[in-house]
Amino acid sequence: MSLYLILNIASLSIPLLYSFEKKMRFIQWWKEVFLSISIVAAFFIIWDIIFTNQGVWGFNPTYLIGFDILNLPLEEWLFFICIPYASIFIHYAFQYFLPNKKLSKPTTKIITIALIILLIITLVFNYDKAYTFYNYLLLSLILSYSLFTDNKQLPIFYITFMIILIPFFIVNGILTGSFIEGQVVWYNNAENLGIRIATIPIEDIGYAFNMLFMSILLIEMFKNKWKTVK
Repeated sequence: MSLYLILNIASLSIPLLYSFEKKMRFIQWWKEVFLSISIVAAFFIIWDIIFTNQGVWGFNPTYLIGFDILNLPLEEWLFFICIPYASIFIHYAFQYFLPNKKLSKPTTKIITIALIILLIITLVFNYDKAYTFYNYLLLSLILSYSLFTDNKQLPIFYITFMIILIPFFIVNGILTGSFIEGQVVWYNNAENLGIRIATIPIEDIGYAFNMLFMSILLIEMFKNKWKTVK
């Protein structure tokens, strides 16, 4: 079994098991969650295929089972299901057990505006770096949308994302070469800022934010839509 596959399964197993917990019953939203994750996964898989073919990043076959679909390892396809599910579970578990814990609207607004300004400045000076540019462009658009729509999940997600970053740094650290001899996933530093937290490109934090918050936006949309239908 490949290291990448083990990381996917390990990341998914406990959150999936606790999804059936009787109080929270996260599994009751399985349609909304899996549909949203699948839609976002389709978007990021297309992005992934393009960037892999362009050499923006790639994969070390030493840590894979060796089965590719459209030039992406099977483990990479599973990544876009397993990691989002585990992370989104943390977000909603926090929201369930600590319903009053969230940032105030003014604080959320200040953080969001500051991030958008920082992202725009970074984009202007790094338009020639593919991973940095497209990743931060998407993040700036998501944050702008959330700012102007006064999104109710963002004040909570700013907190839960800090919690999610703990397992993120462990899993992504291993994938990018921490604690192992090689790298499961390698990055072309000509296409990013070259700034790393341990072995993790700083862009990966924005990438994770994009992937997870897009899924949460869709989950809330489907929950509201199907609640109205019912």
